[in-house]
Amino acid sequence: MVHLAAVKNDSEIQQQKLVHGMEELDLSVNQGEFTESVYGSKFAATDIPKHEMPEDEMPSKIAYRLMKDDLTLDGTPTLNLASFVTTYMEEEAEKLMVDAFNKNFINYEEYPVSADIQNRCVSMIARLYNIPAHDDSTQAMGTSTIGSSEAIMLATLAMKKRWQNKRKAAGKDFSKPNIVMNSAVQVCWEKAARYFDVEEKFVYCEPGRYVIDPKQAVDLVDENTIGICSILGTTYTGDYEDTKAINDLLVQRNIDCPIHVDAASGGFVAPFVVPDLQWDFRLPKVVSINVSGHKYGLVYPGVGWVIWRDPEFLPKELIFNINYLGADQASFTLNFSRGASQVIGQYYQLIRLGKKGYRSIMTNLTRTADYLALNVQKMGFILLSQTHGAGLPLVAFRLDPAAGHKFDEFALAHQLRERGWVVPAYTMAPHCKEMKMMRVVVREDFSRSRCDSLIQDLAFALHELGKMDEKKLESQQEHVAARNARSLKGRGINQHFTDEKHSLQGKHGKTHAVC
Repeated sequence: MVHLAAVKNDSEIQQQKLVHGMEELDLSVNQGEFTESVYGSKFAATDIPKHEMPEDEMPSKIAYRLMKDDLTLDGTPTLNLASFVTTYMEEEAEKLMVDAFNKNFINYEEYPVSADIQNRCVSMIARLYNIPAHDDSTQAMGTSTIGSSEAIMLATLAMKKRWQNKRKAAGKDFSKPNIVMNSAVQVCWEKAARYFDVEEKFVYCEPGRYVIDPKQAVDLVDENTIGICSILGTTYTGDYEDTKAINDLLVQRNIDCPIHVDAASGGFVAPFVVPDLQWDFRLPKVVSINVSGHKYGLVYPGVGWVIWRDPEFLPKELIFNINYLGADQASFTLNFSRGASQVIGQYYQLIRLGKKGYRSIMTNLTRTADYLALNVQKMGFILLSQTHGAGLPLVAFRLDPAAGHKFDEFALAHQLRERGWVVPAYTMAPHCKEMKMMRVVVREDFSRSRCDSLIQDLAFALHELGKMDEKKLESQQEHVAARNARSLKGRGINQHFTDEKHSLQGKHGKTHAVC
Protein backbone atom coordinates (compact mmCIF):
# COMPACT_ATOMS: atom_id res chain seq x y z
CA MET A 1 0.00 0.00 0.00
CA VAL A 2 1.60 3.26 -1.16
CA HIS A 3 0.88 6.58 0.49
CA LEU A 4 -0.36 9.64 -1.37
CA ALA A 5 2.53 12.02 -1.83
CA ALA A 6 2.03 15.76 -1.49
CA VAL A 7 3.78 18.05 -4.00
CA LYS A 8 5.27 20.99 -2.12
CA ASN A 9 5.04 24.52 -3.47
CA ASP A 10 8.01 26.89 -3.47
CA SER A 11 7.14 28.64 -0.22
CA GLU A 12 6.78 25.31 1.61
CA ILE A 13 10.20 24.21 0.35
CA GLN A 14 11.69 27.50 1.59
CA GLN A 15 10.09 27.05 5.02
CA GLN A 16 11.46 23.52 5.23
CA LYS A 17 15.10 24.64 5.08
CA LEU A 18 16.89 23.83 8.30
CA VAL A 19 19.33 26.74 7.98
CA HIS A 20 18.56 29.94 6.10
CA GLY A 21 21.24 32.02 4.43
CA MET A 22 23.26 29.06 3.19
CA GLU A 23 22.69 30.24 -0.38
CA GLU A 24 24.94 33.22 0.35
CA LEU A 25 27.93 30.97 1.07
CA ASP A 26 30.15 29.88 -1.79
CA LEU A 27 30.79 26.21 -1.14
CA SER A 28 31.24 25.19 -4.75
CA VAL A 29 34.28 23.35 -6.06
CA ASN A 30 36.15 24.89 -8.98
CA GLN A 31 34.18 23.73 -12.04
CA GLY A 32 37.38 23.00 -13.87
CA GLU A 33 38.83 20.92 -11.05
CA PHE A 34 38.75 17.15 -11.58
CA THR A 35 38.17 14.89 -8.61
CA GLU A 36 37.25 11.24 -8.24
CA SER A 37 36.41 11.66 -4.58
CA VAL A 38 32.67 11.49 -3.92
CA TYR A 39 32.89 13.75 -0.90
CA GLY A 40 35.36 16.11 -2.56
CA SER A 41 32.96 16.82 -5.40
CA LYS A 42 30.65 19.81 -5.66
CA PHE A 43 27.65 17.49 -5.24
CA ALA A 44 28.61 16.55 -1.70
CA ALA A 45 28.55 20.23 -0.69
CA THR A 46 24.95 20.78 -1.85
CA ASP A 47 21.64 19.22 -0.94
CA ILE A 48 20.62 16.20 -2.97
CA PRO A 49 17.78 17.20 -5.40
CA LYS A 50 14.39 16.55 -3.82
CA HIS A 51 11.71 18.60 -5.54
CA GLU A 52 12.80 19.39 -9.08
CA MET A 53 14.90 17.52 -11.59
CA PRO A 54 18.38 19.07 -11.78
CA GLU A 55 19.61 20.71 -14.99
CA ASP A 56 22.96 18.93 -15.02
CA GLU A 57 23.93 15.30 -14.69
CA MET A 58 26.21 13.84 -12.04
CA PRO A 59 28.63 10.90 -12.20
CA SER A 60 27.03 7.53 -11.61
CA LYS A 61 29.15 6.57 -8.61
CA ILE A 62 28.35 9.88 -6.90
CA ALA A 63 24.61 9.48 -7.52
CA TYR A 64 24.85 5.95 -6.15
CA ARG A 65 26.75 6.96 -3.04
CA LEU A 66 24.53 9.94 -2.20
CA MET A 67 21.41 7.81 -2.54
CA LYS A 68 22.96 4.99 -0.53
CA ASP A 69 23.79 7.44 2.24
CA ASP A 70 20.22 8.77 2.17
CA LEU A 71 18.79 5.24 2.40
CA THR A 72 20.85 4.37 5.47
CA LEU A 73 18.25 6.27 7.50
CA ASP A 74 15.69 3.60 6.60
CA GLY A 75 15.12 0.89 9.16
CA THR A 76 16.81 -2.50 8.93
CA PRO A 77 14.41 -4.93 7.20
CA THR A 78 15.46 -7.90 9.34
CA LEU A 79 14.57 -5.95 12.51
CA ASN A 80 11.19 -4.88 11.11
CA LEU A 81 8.98 -7.34 12.94
CA ALA A 82 5.84 -5.47 11.88
CA SER A 83 5.83 -6.86 8.36
CA PHE A 84 4.98 -10.24 6.88
CA VAL A 85 6.94 -9.35 3.75
CA THR A 86 9.93 -11.55 2.89
CA THR A 87 13.34 -10.05 3.70
CA TYR A 88 15.58 -13.00 2.76
CA MET A 89 16.09 -15.06 -0.38
CA GLU A 90 18.96 -17.26 -1.46
CA GLU A 91 21.68 -15.81 -3.69
CA GLU A 92 20.69 -18.08 -6.58
CA ALA A 93 17.10 -16.77 -6.47
CA GLU A 94 18.34 -13.19 -6.42
CA LYS A 95 20.54 -13.83 -9.48
CA LEU A 96 17.59 -15.23 -11.45
CA MET A 97 15.45 -12.25 -10.45
CA VAL A 98 18.13 -9.72 -11.40
CA ASP A 99 18.53 -11.42 -14.79
CA ALA A 100 14.81 -10.86 -15.40
CA PHE A 101 14.68 -7.17 -14.42
CA ASN A 102 14.50 -6.08 -18.05
CA LYS A 103 11.75 -8.51 -19.06
CA ASN A 104 8.26 -7.07 -19.50
CA PHE A 105 6.16 -9.96 -18.26
CA ILE A 106 3.14 -9.02 -20.39
CA ASN A 107 5.12 -9.73 -23.59
CA TYR A 108 4.21 -13.41 -23.85
CA GLU A 109 5.47 -13.75 -27.42
CA GLU A 110 8.96 -12.47 -26.59
CA TYR A 111 9.28 -14.20 -23.22
CA PRO A 112 7.27 -17.43 -23.56
CA VAL A 113 9.16 -19.32 -20.85
CA SER A 114 8.51 -16.58 -18.27
CA ALA A 115 4.83 -16.71 -19.19
CA ASP A 116 4.80 -20.49 -18.86
CA ILE A 117 6.48 -20.23 -15.45
CA GLN A 118 3.45 -18.25 -14.25
CA ASN A 119 1.21 -21.06 -15.48
CA ARG A 120 3.31 -23.63 -13.63
CA CYS A 121 3.02 -21.62 -10.41
CA VAL A 122 -0.75 -21.27 -10.79
CA SER A 123 -1.08 -25.04 -11.24
CA MET A 124 1.12 -25.84 -8.24
CA ILE A 125 -0.71 -23.40 -5.95
CA ALA A 126 -4.16 -24.56 -7.09
CA ARG A 127 -3.24 -28.19 -6.37
CA LEU A 128 -1.76 -27.14 -3.01
CA TYR A 129 -5.23 -25.76 -2.22
CA ASN A 130 -6.85 -29.07 -3.14
CA ILE A 131 -8.48 -28.09 -6.40
CA PRO A 132 -10.24 -31.30 -7.57
CA ALA A 133 -7.73 -31.97 -10.36
CA HIS A 134 -8.78 -35.65 -10.40
CA ASP A 135 -12.13 -34.57 -11.85
CA ASP A 136 -11.96 -34.23 -15.65
CA SER A 137 -14.57 -31.48 -15.53
CA THR A 138 -12.35 -29.25 -13.37
CA GLN A 139 -11.34 -26.06 -15.19
CA ALA A 140 -9.61 -24.09 -12.44
CA MET A 141 -7.72 -21.00 -13.45
CA GLY A 142 -5.67 -18.24 -11.87
CA THR A 143 -3.21 -15.45 -12.40
CA SER A 144 -0.28 -13.70 -10.78
CA THR A 145 -0.78 -10.22 -9.39
CA ILE A 146 1.34 -7.46 -7.86
CA GLY A 147 0.23 -8.69 -4.42
CA SER A 148 -2.84 -9.79 -2.51
CA SER A 149 -4.38 -6.32 -2.79
CA GLU A 150 -4.69 -6.64 -6.57
CA ALA A 151 -5.81 -10.26 -6.20
CA ILE A 152 -8.58 -9.19 -3.80
CA MET A 153 -9.67 -6.44 -6.18
CA LEU A 154 -9.97 -8.99 -8.99
CA ALA A 155 -11.85 -11.47 -6.82
CA THR A 156 -14.28 -8.77 -5.65
CA LEU A 157 -14.91 -7.72 -9.24
CA ALA A 158 -15.59 -11.32 -10.25
CA MET A 159 -18.05 -11.88 -7.38
CA LYS A 160 -19.85 -8.61 -8.10
CA LYS A 161 -20.17 -9.23 -11.84
CA ARG A 162 -21.40 -12.81 -11.32
CA TRP A 163 -24.03 -11.58 -8.84
CA GLN A 164 -25.12 -8.81 -11.23
CA ASN A 165 -25.47 -11.25 -14.12
CA LYS A 166 -27.69 -13.54 -12.06
CA ARG A 167 -29.86 -10.61 -10.93
CA LYS A 168 -30.19 -9.31 -14.48
CA ALA A 169 -31.18 -12.75 -15.77
CA ALA A 170 -33.88 -12.93 -13.09
CA GLY A 171 -35.12 -9.43 -13.90
CA LYS A 172 -34.23 -8.14 -10.44
CA ASP A 173 -32.54 -4.98 -9.23
CA PHE A 174 -28.75 -5.22 -9.32
CA SER A 175 -27.77 -1.79 -7.98
CA LYS A 176 -27.14 -2.57 -4.32
CA PRO A 177 -24.44 -5.26 -3.95
CA ASN A 178 -22.93 -5.95 -0.53
CA ILE A 179 -20.14 -8.10 0.86
CA VAL A 180 -19.83 -9.67 4.33
CA MET A 181 -16.49 -9.56 6.16
CA ASN A 182 -14.78 -9.24 9.52
CA SER A 183 -14.10 -5.71 10.79
CA ALA A 184 -10.45 -6.78 11.27
CA VAL A 185 -9.92 -7.08 7.50
CA GLN A 186 -6.88 -5.54 5.88
CA VAL A 187 -7.62 -2.11 4.40
CA CYS A 188 -7.51 -3.43 0.81
CA TRP A 189 -10.93 -5.01 1.44
CA GLU A 190 -12.36 -1.63 2.41
CA LYS A 191 -10.78 -0.15 -0.71
CA ALA A 192 -12.16 -2.90 -2.96
CA ALA A 193 -15.68 -2.36 -1.61
CA ARG A 194 -15.52 1.43 -1.95
CA TYR A 195 -13.78 1.51 -5.33
CA PHE A 196 -16.28 -0.92 -6.85
CA ASP A 197 -19.42 0.44 -5.15
CA VAL A 198 -20.11 -2.54 -2.91
CA GLU A 199 -21.67 -2.02 0.52
CA GLU A 200 -19.59 -3.34 3.44
CA LYS A 201 -21.46 -5.51 5.93
CA PHE A 202 -19.18 -6.05 8.90
CA VAL A 203 -19.17 -8.76 11.53
CA TYR A 204 -17.61 -6.74 14.32
CA CYS A 205 -14.97 -8.12 16.63
CA GLU A 206 -15.60 -8.07 20.33
CA PRO A 207 -13.43 -8.58 23.42
CA GLY A 208 -12.15 -12.15 23.32
CA ARG A 209 -13.20 -12.75 19.68
CA TYR A 210 -11.09 -11.19 16.95
CA VAL A 211 -12.26 -13.35 14.06
CA ILE A 212 -15.49 -13.52 12.11
CA ASP A 213 -18.42 -15.25 13.81
CA PRO A 214 -19.74 -17.76 11.24
CA LYS A 215 -23.39 -17.50 12.32
CA GLN A 216 -23.35 -13.71 12.39
CA ALA A 217 -21.73 -13.70 8.96
CA VAL A 218 -24.32 -15.99 7.38
CA ASP A 219 -27.15 -14.09 9.13
CA LEU A 220 -26.00 -10.94 7.30
CA VAL A 221 -26.34 -12.58 3.89
CA ASP A 222 -29.30 -11.37 1.83
CA GLU A 223 -30.26 -11.39 -1.84
CA ASN A 224 -27.79 -8.57 -2.53
CA THR A 225 -24.75 -10.30 -1.02
CA ILE A 226 -22.03 -11.01 -3.60
CA GLY A 227 -19.96 -13.13 -1.21
CA ILE A 228 -18.40 -13.67 2.20
CA CYS A 229 -14.73 -13.02 2.92
CA SER A 230 -13.04 -15.50 5.26
CA ILE A 231 -9.47 -14.75 6.39
CA LEU A 232 -6.83 -17.45 6.74
CA GLY A 233 -4.63 -15.56 9.18
CA THR A 234 -5.86 -12.16 10.35
CA THR A 235 -3.29 -9.37 10.35
CA TYR A 236 -3.81 -8.54 14.03
CA THR A 237 -3.71 -11.88 15.85
CA GLY A 238 -2.93 -14.36 13.07
CA ASP A 239 -6.09 -16.40 13.71
CA TYR A 240 -7.52 -18.68 11.04
CA GLU A 241 -11.20 -17.90 10.58
CA ASP A 242 -13.56 -20.88 10.51
CA THR A 243 -14.24 -21.15 6.79
CA LYS A 244 -15.71 -24.64 7.17
CA ALA A 245 -18.33 -23.45 9.66
CA ILE A 246 -19.38 -20.68 7.24
CA ASN A 247 -19.50 -23.21 4.38
CA ASP A 248 -21.56 -25.69 6.39
CA LEU A 249 -24.10 -23.04 7.45
CA LEU A 250 -24.54 -21.90 3.85
CA VAL A 251 -25.06 -25.50 2.74
CA GLN A 252 -27.41 -26.23 5.64
CA ARG A 253 -29.56 -23.19 4.87
CA ASN A 254 -29.34 -23.78 1.10
CA ILE A 255 -27.98 -20.27 0.51
CA ASP A 256 -26.34 -19.58 -2.84
CA CYS A 257 -23.51 -17.35 -1.63
CA PRO A 258 -19.83 -17.86 -2.54
CA ILE A 259 -16.90 -17.67 -0.13
CA HIS A 260 -13.63 -16.00 -1.03
CA VAL A 261 -10.73 -16.97 1.22
CA ASP A 262 -8.18 -14.26 1.87
CA ALA A 263 -5.17 -16.50 2.43
CA ALA A 264 -2.69 -13.66 1.93
CA SER A 265 -0.64 -14.66 4.96
CA GLY A 266 -1.77 -18.21 5.74
CA GLY A 267 -1.87 -19.70 2.25
CA PHE A 268 1.74 -20.89 2.44
CA VAL A 269 1.59 -21.81 6.13
CA ALA A 270 -1.58 -23.77 6.88
CA PRO A 271 -1.12 -26.43 4.14
CA PHE A 272 2.21 -27.43 5.71
CA VAL A 273 1.58 -26.95 9.43
CA VAL A 274 -2.11 -27.95 9.71
CA PRO A 275 -2.80 -29.90 6.49
CA ASP A 276 -6.06 -31.34 7.83
CA LEU A 277 -7.61 -27.89 8.37
CA GLN A 278 -10.43 -27.50 5.84
CA TRP A 279 -10.48 -23.97 4.44
CA ASP A 280 -9.75 -24.37 0.73
CA PHE A 281 -11.34 -25.91 -2.39
CA ARG A 282 -12.31 -29.00 -0.41
CA LEU A 283 -15.25 -26.85 0.70
CA PRO A 284 -17.86 -26.48 -2.09
CA LYS A 285 -18.74 -22.87 -1.27
CA VAL A 286 -15.13 -21.68 -1.62
CA VAL A 287 -14.93 -20.32 -5.17
CA SER A 288 -11.73 -18.27 -5.08
CA ILE A 289 -8.56 -17.89 -2.99
CA ASN A 290 -5.83 -15.27 -2.93
CA VAL A 291 -2.34 -15.58 -1.45
CA SER A 292 0.71 -13.33 -1.19
CA GLY A 293 3.82 -14.89 -2.65
CA HIS A 294 5.85 -12.16 -0.98
CA LYS A 295 4.78 -13.13 2.53
CA TYR A 296 5.17 -16.74 3.60
CA GLY A 297 5.53 -17.63 -0.07
CA LEU A 298 9.11 -16.47 0.61
CA VAL A 299 9.55 -14.08 -2.33
CA TYR A 300 10.63 -10.44 -2.23
CA PRO A 301 7.75 -7.96 -2.80
CA GLY A 302 5.60 -7.85 -4.80
CA VAL A 303 3.82 -10.91 -6.10
CA GLY A 304 0.44 -12.38 -5.31
CA TRP A 305 -1.82 -15.07 -6.71
CA VAL A 306 -5.54 -15.60 -7.14
CA ILE A 307 -7.18 -18.90 -8.09
CA TRP A 308 -10.78 -19.53 -9.20
CA ARG A 309 -12.45 -22.91 -8.90
CA ASP A 310 -14.21 -22.72 -12.28
CA PRO A 311 -14.91 -20.29 -15.15
CA GLU A 312 -18.45 -20.01 -13.74
CA PHE A 313 -17.03 -17.78 -11.00
CA LEU A 314 -14.99 -15.59 -13.35
CA PRO A 315 -17.45 -13.91 -15.76
CA LYS A 316 -16.27 -13.79 -19.35
CA GLU A 317 -16.97 -10.07 -19.77
CA LEU A 318 -14.16 -9.27 -17.33
CA ILE A 319 -11.62 -11.03 -19.54
CA PHE A 320 -9.89 -9.21 -22.39
CA ASN A 321 -8.60 -11.37 -25.22
CA ILE A 322 -5.77 -9.34 -26.65
CA ASN A 323 -3.17 -9.75 -29.34
CA TYR A 324 0.10 -8.29 -28.11
CA LEU A 325 3.07 -8.44 -30.48
CA GLY A 326 1.64 -11.47 -32.24
CA ALA A 327 0.54 -13.54 -29.23
CA ASP A 328 -3.11 -14.11 -28.34
CA GLN A 329 -3.72 -14.05 -24.61
CA ALA A 330 -6.53 -13.68 -22.08
CA SER A 331 -5.95 -10.90 -19.57
CA PHE A 332 -7.61 -10.15 -16.22
CA THR A 333 -5.45 -7.69 -14.31
CA LEU A 334 -5.64 -4.14 -13.01
CA ASN A 335 -2.33 -3.25 -14.63
CA PHE A 336 -0.54 -4.20 -17.83
CA SER A 337 3.25 -3.95 -18.01
CA ARG A 338 5.25 -5.43 -15.15
CA GLY A 339 8.54 -7.18 -14.51
CA ALA A 340 8.92 -10.95 -14.61
CA SER A 341 11.33 -11.13 -11.66
CA GLN A 342 8.91 -11.88 -8.82
CA VAL A 343 7.09 -14.65 -10.70
CA ILE A 344 10.44 -16.24 -11.50
CA GLY A 345 11.42 -15.88 -7.83
CA GLN A 346 8.23 -17.67 -6.80
CA TYR A 347 8.87 -20.56 -9.16
CA TYR A 348 12.41 -20.89 -7.83
CA GLN A 349 11.12 -21.22 -4.27
CA LEU A 350 8.45 -23.75 -5.23
CA ILE A 351 10.85 -26.09 -7.03
CA ARG A 352 13.86 -25.42 -4.80
CA LEU A 353 12.10 -26.05 -1.49
CA GLY A 354 9.27 -28.35 -2.50
CA LYS A 355 6.65 -29.32 0.06
CA LYS A 356 9.29 -30.73 2.39
CA GLY A 357 11.27 -27.50 2.41
CA TYR A 358 8.25 -25.29 3.03
CA ARG A 359 7.06 -27.66 5.76
CA SER A 360 10.46 -27.50 7.50
CA ILE A 361 10.61 -23.70 7.39
CA MET A 362 7.02 -23.16 8.54
CA THR A 363 7.45 -25.70 11.34
CA ASN A 364 10.57 -23.91 12.57
CA LEU A 365 8.79 -20.55 12.46
CA THR A 366 5.92 -22.02 14.47
CA ARG A 367 8.34 -23.32 17.10
CA THR A 368 10.08 -19.95 17.35
CA ALA A 369 6.72 -18.19 17.70
CA ASP A 370 5.71 -20.59 20.48
CA TYR A 371 9.02 -19.94 22.25
CA LEU A 372 8.51 -16.18 22.06
CA ALA A 373 4.88 -16.51 23.16
CA LEU A 374 5.92 -18.44 26.26
CA ASN A 375 8.47 -15.77 27.17
CA VAL A 376 6.11 -12.79 26.77
CA GLN A 377 3.58 -14.59 28.96
CA LYS A 378 6.28 -15.07 31.61
CA MET A 379 6.88 -11.32 31.49
CA GLY A 380 3.24 -10.73 32.40
CA PHE A 381 1.77 -9.94 29.00
CA ILE A 382 -1.63 -11.26 27.89
CA LEU A 383 -1.24 -13.45 24.80
CA LEU A 384 -3.75 -12.76 22.00
CA SER A 385 -2.45 -15.09 19.28
CA GLN A 386 -2.67 -18.86 18.89
CA THR A 387 0.14 -21.35 19.48
CA HIS A 388 1.15 -24.80 18.20
CA GLY A 389 0.28 -23.96 14.58
CA ALA A 390 -3.36 -23.06 15.22
CA GLY A 391 -2.65 -19.65 13.66
CA LEU A 392 0.09 -17.80 11.83
CA PRO A 393 3.64 -17.85 13.24
CA LEU A 394 3.27 -14.51 14.97
CA VAL A 395 2.96 -13.36 18.58
CA ALA A 396 0.28 -10.80 19.45
CA PHE A 397 0.14 -9.59 23.02
CA ARG A 398 -0.88 -6.71 25.26
CA LEU A 399 -0.10 -5.34 28.69
CA ASP A 400 -2.14 -6.75 31.54
CA PRO A 401 -4.51 -3.98 32.73
CA ALA A 402 -4.42 -5.50 36.23
CA ALA A 403 -0.66 -4.84 36.45
CA GLY A 404 -1.27 -1.10 36.80
CA HIS A 405 1.34 0.05 34.30
CA LYS A 406 1.55 3.82 33.84
CA PHE A 407 2.67 3.37 30.22
CA ASP A 408 0.92 1.76 27.27
CA GLU A 409 1.85 -0.42 24.31
CA PHE A 410 2.74 2.59 22.14
CA ALA A 411 5.32 3.75 24.69
CA LEU A 412 6.76 0.23 24.76
CA ALA A 413 6.97 0.16 20.96
CA HIS A 414 8.89 3.46 21.04
CA GLN A 415 11.29 2.11 23.65
CA LEU A 416 12.02 -0.95 21.49
CA ARG A 417 12.57 1.23 18.44
CA GLU A 418 15.46 2.88 20.24
CA ARG A 419 17.16 -0.53 20.12
CA GLY A 420 16.38 -0.82 16.38
CA TRP A 421 13.38 -3.15 16.69
CA VAL A 422 10.17 -2.30 14.83
CA VAL A 423 7.51 -3.95 16.99
CA PRO A 424 4.39 -1.91 16.30
CA ALA A 425 1.50 -1.14 18.59
CA TYR A 426 -2.04 -1.08 17.24
CA THR A 427 -5.53 -0.12 18.25
CA MET A 428 -7.64 -3.22 17.65
CA ALA A 429 -10.64 -3.40 15.31
CA PRO A 430 -13.89 -1.58 16.25
CA HIS A 431 -16.08 -2.74 19.16
CA CYS A 432 -13.09 -4.03 21.12
CA LYS A 433 -13.15 -1.10 23.54
CA GLU A 434 -10.16 0.49 21.74
CA MET A 435 -7.93 -2.29 23.02
CA LYS A 436 -4.23 -1.74 22.37
CA MET A 437 -1.90 -4.54 21.36
CA MET A 438 1.52 -5.35 19.92
CA ARG A 439 2.54 -7.90 17.30
CA VAL A 440 5.74 -9.68 16.33
CA VAL A 441 5.77 -11.43 12.96
CA VAL A 442 8.12 -14.42 12.90
CA ARG A 443 9.65 -14.58 9.42
CA GLU A 444 12.15 -16.95 7.86
CA ASP A 445 15.16 -14.83 8.89
CA PHE A 446 14.00 -14.43 12.51
CA SER A 447 16.29 -17.02 14.09
CA ARG A 448 16.18 -18.36 17.64
CA SER A 449 19.23 -16.27 18.60
CA ARG A 450 17.61 -13.12 17.22
CA CYS A 451 14.46 -14.03 19.13
CA ASP A 452 16.52 -14.21 22.35
CA SER A 453 17.87 -10.73 21.65
CA LEU A 454 14.34 -9.39 21.25
CA ILE A 455 13.26 -11.04 24.50
CA GLN A 456 16.13 -9.41 26.36
CA ASP A 457 15.40 -5.98 24.89
CA LEU A 458 11.68 -6.33 25.61
CA ALA A 459 12.42 -7.12 29.26
CA PHE A 460 14.82 -4.17 29.41
CA ALA A 461 12.21 -1.83 27.85
CA LEU A 462 9.65 -2.90 30.46
CA HIS A 463 12.16 -2.25 33.21
CA GLU A 464 13.12 1.20 31.91
CA LEU A 465 9.53 2.35 31.42
CA GLY A 466 8.65 1.03 34.87
CA LYS A 467 11.21 3.40 36.41
CA MET A 468 9.70 6.51 34.77
CA ASP A 469 7.25 8.68 36.66
CA GLU A 470 4.07 10.01 35.05
CA LYS A 471 5.65 13.35 34.16
CA LYS A 472 8.52 11.67 32.34
CA LEU A 473 6.17 9.34 30.49
CA GLU A 474 3.96 12.23 29.45
CA SER A 475 6.99 14.13 28.19
CA GLN A 476 8.07 11.10 26.18
CA GLN A 477 4.61 10.77 24.59
CA GLU A 478 4.64 14.44 23.59
CA HIS A 479 8.10 13.99 22.10
CA VAL A 480 7.01 10.97 20.03
CA ALA A 481 3.85 12.73 18.79
CA ALA A 482 5.80 15.85 17.79
CA ARG A 483 8.49 13.79 16.07
CA ASN A 484 5.91 11.82 14.09
CA ALA A 485 4.13 15.00 13.02
CA ARG A 486 7.40 16.57 11.84
CA SER A 487 8.36 13.37 10.06
CA LEU A 488 5.09 13.19 8.12
CA LYS A 489 5.24 16.82 7.08
CA GLY A 490 8.94 16.77 6.28
CA ARG A 491 8.70 13.70 4.05
CA GLY A 492 5.86 15.01 1.93
CA ILE A 493 3.15 12.64 3.17
CA ASN A 494 -0.19 13.98 1.96
CA GLN A 495 -2.24 15.27 4.90
CA HIS A 496 -5.13 16.80 2.96
CA PHE A 497 -7.37 13.81 3.66
CA THR A 498 -6.71 13.16 7.34
CA ASP A 499 -10.30 14.10 8.17
CA GLU A 500 -11.92 11.32 6.12
CA LYS A 501 -14.80 9.57 7.91
CA HIS A 502 -15.72 6.75 5.52
CA SER A 503 -13.18 4.09 6.58
CA LEU A 504 -13.10 1.98 9.73
CA GLN A 505 -10.17 4.06 10.89
CA GLY A 506 -12.04 7.31 10.20
CA LYS A 507 -15.18 6.07 11.96
CA HIS A 508 -13.72 4.10 14.85
CA GLY A 509 -10.02 4.96 15.16
CA LYS A 510 -8.95 1.47 14.06
CA THR A 511 -5.22 1.22 13.40
CA HIS A 512 -4.53 -0.80 10.28
CA ALA A 513 -1.95 -3.48 10.96
CA VAL A 514 1.04 -3.64 8.64
CA CYS A 515 0.79 -6.57 6.25
